[in-house]
Amino acid sequence: MKLKIILLLTITLIAASSMQAQRYAFIDTDYILEQIPAYQEAQAEIDAQAEKWQKQIQARYDEIEKMYTAYKAEQVLLTPDMKKVKEQEIIQKEKNAKDFQKQKFGVEGDLFKLRQELIKPIQEAVFEAVQKMAEQKSYAVIFDKAASSSAIIYASPKYDQSEEILQRLGFTAESE
Repeated sequence: MKLKIILLLTITLIAASSMQAQRYAFIDTDYILEQIPAYQEAQAEIDAQAEKWQKQIQARYDEIEKMYTAYKAEQVLLTPDMKKVKEQEIIQKEKNAKDFQKQKFGVEGDLFKLRQELIKPIQEAVFEAVQKMAEQKSYAVIFDKAASSSAIIYASPKYDQSEEILQRLGFTAESE
């Protein structure tokens, strides 16, 4: 019995000492990215392009609305064949507008591709800096408190390594 207690205490002490050796940190990728001018420029370019495409889509839907209003106004004067032709024109215009919208804003659309092209290299640079810091400082885990799936409920600011990542990337934080 005494041997079991000593063995249990020994295992507990070994486990406790190994847990203390683990180092954890967190970063805030939203904060880091906001401090990088290339990211801000890329985001501005993406926003401008998205606004341009949205205006083009709205113009197409405005044109469809005008066509439909004109059709409703002259509907009583049209033959059944003419009605069918007008309706088909409106339907085709609407399909084209929806296809254009999907092409620009769809899951694999132009906006997604533009975001990948402009933002992904910056995100990869941040990831590399985080990885190097974690290896050099022997961190077991680094959490991203900006991630939507983050399990961090509270994080002490003294463990925030965001400034070091910015420095490793060659940037300094702007004063708020």
